[in-house]
Amino acid sequence: MTEAKDNLYKIRHTLAHVLAKAVLEIDPGAKLAIGPPVDDGFYYDFNFSDSFKFGAAELKNVQKRMRKIVQKGFEPKLAEVTYEQAKEMFADQPYKLELIEEFKGGNAPITTYEIAGFTDLCEGPHVSSSDEIDQRAFKLSKIAGAYWRGDEKNTMLTRIYAYAFKTPQELEEYLEMLEEAKKRDHRKIGQEMDLFTFSEFVGGGLPMFTPRGTLMRDLIVESIEEIQKQYGWQKVTIPHITKSDLYKTSGHWDQYKEDLFFVKGKSDTEFVMKPMNCPHHTQIFASSPRSYRELPIRYTETTMVYRDEQAGELLGLSRVRSITQDDGHAFCTEEQIEQEVRNIIHIIKEFYTGLGLLNEGEYWVSLSAMDPDNPDKYMNEGGIFTRAEGILEEIAKSENLPYKRIEGEAAFYGPKLDFQFKDALGREWQLGTVQLDFSQPKRFKLEYTDKDGTRKTPVMIHRAIAGSLERFMSLIIEHFGGNFPTWLAPEQVRIVPVADAHSEYAHRVLAGLQEFNIRASVHEATDSLGKRIRSAKKAKVPYTLVLGDKEQESGSVTAELREGDKLELSLNDFVEKVVQEVKGKA
Repeated sequence: MTEAKDNLYKIRHTLAHVLAKAVLEIDPGAKLAIGPPVDDGFYYDFNFSDSFKFGAAELKNVQKRMRKIVQKGFEPKLAEVTYEQAKEMFADQPYKLELIEEFKGGNAPITTYEIAGFTDLCEGPHVSSSDEIDQRAFKLSKIAGAYWRGDEKNTMLTRIYAYAFKTPQELEEYLEMLEEAKKRDHRKIGQEMDLFTFSEFVGGGLPMFTPRGTLMRDLIVESIEEIQKQYGWQKVTIPHITKSDLYKTSGHWDQYKEDLFFVKGKSDTEFVMKPMNCPHHTQIFASSPRSYRELPIRYTETTMVYRDEQAGELLGLSRVRSITQDDGHAFCTEEQIEQEVRNIIHIIKEFYTGLGLLNEGEYWVSLSAMDPDNPDKYMNEGGIFTRAEGILEEIAKSENLPYKRIEGEAAFYGPKLDFQFKDALGREWQLGTVQLDFSQPKRFKLEYTDKDGTRKTPVMIHRAIAGSLERFMSLIIEHFGGNFPTWLAPEQVRIVPVADAHSEYAHRVLAGLQEFNIRASVHEATDSLGKRIRSAKKAKVPYTLVLGDKEQESGSVTAELREGDKLELSLNDFVEKVVQEVKGKA
């Protein structure tokens, strides 16, 4: 965490306490839950008094009170208290008492912070003085419902959200970005462009893709497959359900058990919908005796997995229950790790270059390493984990990746490289990933015969290029605002004949474009010319060909670009332009 971010974290954390104090001023009987900092500000959860109704008017009142508290000034004061003292201090706060109970018998101290006369249970950190907070640089944004501790069996609380930054300018820029994000909302654009739909009969978090949306998905997958086939990846197919024993052996059961969909058949065997694919792929590897001569073995598959996300967490394509993964797993020797990881990095680089997302300063790579203070949490038998970290770091350097070593972020089964990309609004997304796994091969007793005749355990490499196709599509819809590059646009050319007399020529042009697999359509002269051109622009079609007498007589086209420019070309030259644009993924 940088110093600037660390200070911003403190500002946000302190303001969460200020919010709680301001709320208690208007509802002294409110019960306080938790109030953490988040990526763009903070929130605090409250259970208001039965007689108190909190709405938009109260939100403004609380914000006004918060600014007065900051303006008046304070210095947060840390105190360490005993379990008994804490229980007495928060005797009328049931949610705080529940948290305090978790400290009973433990070694960790119980700490409180007093801010402007208000004391809260908290471990910090906070600003040293309110002078570090600009009262114009935060804004309460909205209220929402939230279950205590995220469990729908618990009480529904009122969550107050807020934005907070170091300066008013940063706040203003963020609010402007949010306004732009509303215009680019993938749910809105997806509906306007007829890419996907949801149905109450099917269920929340289960998107269905239209022909146009399915075409885009297929283009994304085909692009990845075209790049990776030169590196020896082989397609496999696995079922969508499995016995629960598979995940109990892999170690995923304890982590994902609460998120699984269970399947009841005619037998008593316990089946579940698969939440990931890697354990299935281990069983393909295990289906035959393996020799070192066969390695690396690389399996890839684009398939759905299923996770029972809570209804309140579902969000368009960003958070769904049916997740399409472009998944891949390589099984190799320890000596082959370096080359396999390099190959995967090259696939990631080429794919994201074709989307214009691999620009300098717009992406970085997280080298997720083990926590040096807790080495026993990781599978480091014979020092293989430590060696793998060194391999990944050396690769990151030699490939000129803008990487940061993040200690404590590695999975217990191995280190990884996570590619973090910025979209057009500056938001950061984790997409491509390469993960080393020393756990599953051991759990499933995977083996190969080495050149000296001994049996050895392979290393398993997990890789995803786009990750979840649903989440990936939500990102690129918002990143491009629906103005997709020509190779990815569902409709590349819209042909608009000026009048009925030009319809025959329009269809000859259509046939000429389709001969070269250019996705095009004709919008007949049923509406005014201006209305049809506007319709094409609204549909965000890259090229609109307006065909009248001049074009028909000369066998040419007038192409109106989505951005507003016009080109007058022969049909052959226009076809060549589009074909090269698609081929080069310009």
